[in-house]
Amino acid sequence: MSLNAKRWQILKPAPSTYIERFSHLHRITAQILHNRRIDDPQEAEDFLHKTYRSGDPLHMKGVAQAVRNIKRAIAAGERIAVYGDFDVDGVTATALMVQTLQALGAEHVVPYIPHRTKEEHGLNIKALRKLWQDGVRLVITVDCGIRDVAQVAQARTGLDIIITDHHSIGPTLPPALAVLNPRQEDCHYPFKELAGVGVAFKLAQALLERVHPRVDPERYEPPLSERDLLDLVALGTVADMAPLIDENRALVHQGLEHIRDTERPGIEALCWRAGIKPADVDASAISYMLGPRLNAAGRIARADIAYGLLMARHPGEGEKLATELERLNRRRQRITGELQEQADKIASAHLPSSMLIFVEGPQFLAGLAGLVAGRLVETFYRPAIVVERKEGISRGSARSIPEFHITRALDACTDLLVRHGGHSAAAGFAIRTEHLAELQDRLSTLAAEALQAQELEPTLQVDAEVPLEDLDWPIWQGLQQLRPFGEMNPEPLFASYDVGVEECHAVGSDGAHLKLLFSDGRTTWDGIAFRHGALAGEIPGHVDIAYHLQVNEWNDQRRLQLNVQDIRSASNDVVPRLESDQGRAEYEQE
Repeated sequence: MSLNAKRWQILKPAPSTYIERFSHLHRITAQILHNRRIDDPQEAEDFLHKTYRSGDPLHMKGVAQAVRNIKRAIAAGERIAVYGDFDVDGVTATALMVQTLQALGAEHVVPYIPHRTKEEHGLNIKALRKLWQDGVRLVITVDCGIRDVAQVAQARTGLDIIITDHHSIGPTLPPALAVLNPRQEDCHYPFKELAGVGVAFKLAQALLERVHPRVDPERYEPPLSERDLLDLVALGTVADMAPLIDENRALVHQGLEHIRDTERPGIEALCWRAGIKPADVDASAISYMLGPRLNAAGRIARADIAYGLLMARHPGEGEKLATELERLNRRRQRITGELQEQADKIASAHLPSSMLIFVEGPQFLAGLAGLVAGRLVETFYRPAIVVERKEGISRGSARSIPEFHITRALDACTDLLVRHGGHSAAAGFAIRTEHLAELQDRLSTLAAEALQAQELEPTLQVDAEVPLEDLDWPIWQGLQQLRPFGEMNPEPLFASYDVGVEECHAVGSDGAHLKLLFSDGRTTWDGIAFRHGALAGEIPGHVDIAYHLQVNEWNDQRRLQLNVQDIRSASNDVVPRLESDQGRAEYEQE
């Protein structure tokens, strides 16, 4: 019996010499630094204090050319469009770039975020033509455009285009005035894992340093600083699941501090609507509370609702838009749940023989296909493709497992696709509907070749085995130094063996969650297993548990509790201790 049916890997204990080297830290904190392969004391200090040096934006290929052309356009009074994407990364990047340009004196700045279902990801000629007709002469993309070679080539006769993006690069770069993407082979910017909003921020840094705004004495506003933009960087970076290491870690840390003291009425209203105080926002709150609400706009309505919230100047405007996002998010949850049930049934009918899940139909809305695919991967541990079938052109989303690079697989099917792009674990594409069956066959063959000989089993990497009696506030306080948690710096996971279950019952308005009371005979601990209330009658008297150590605040009281990630019958079997490969593995964010 297991909540998640995952294999546990207990990471190898740090040598005593390592623990002694970091004797000023709690031993559990030192163990986790060892698990993250942080061996140098100065590197450890940088990690704990989030003091990574921000890279010089001019070291990023294309920044200098972009600054020159933007400076010229502002001086000439040209109409400038910021062309974004419809997810949180793209929306925050759009808001960041518009705010920067306006602060530098650009008189006519137009935000443009395509409609997910009526248009598609990236640049499209119809939208570019409309911008040109409206007088736009410079287009700056954010979080998109790196694979839009034909669109840029066709549009550049009337438009100047600057590309800023972070997605994987195709065989040819767009023929733009400047292309900013740290993944370019000849780009010397040291950190390659910036989110789309992070790349936009580097351009904003350079602009703020090198462009002197024209001050209108009748409309004087305080000058914009880099810090004013970091809340947007934190939102987009965390929501896009960019790795929280190096520069991203520092940017998100500083951005979270800015959100906790937010000056944006829309963000403050969104926090209260989500049931969280702005002062309590952390990376987890962005991932599970703020991000989904912002994303809901682009998934089932218009992303410019989320953009408007981020740019709101007055509390009333922010509250109105936050209320609308809350409504859209509830609708998104309901529809996603219904689609998930259908997708699970389709997937179950083809497993375990199939190495890849392919689900298609007109009901699988393109805006929700990625969510459904992601849950399929969690449930079945197979690459998953979910496609909204339509007449003419169908659109799909793909999510994958570490053993299968989904964008490379789509690259091998380029002749079937209208367009595609993404990363190792996530991608999107458009395809002529008559080619869907052949795409399914090809991807299934590629997955079978890559995965047939592998044991496909999801794994929990456990940072340390800790007896319940050793858990205390000093351990929790030491863990706080490791925040923010996220991709490539996951929240520490602990395991305790052969603990007694004194209480177990379903809680929540619909009995969705599992409330537990654990004991080792000397101490007792509250536990919660979210979304597993249905197992209330199946938990045996003694179990092994894997969990996060967290704080539960209720009625002005703060207590430590165990957020259970997996639970299984107590066993005397030897649990293998495996070396960790996290922290240094080559990574491409989703």
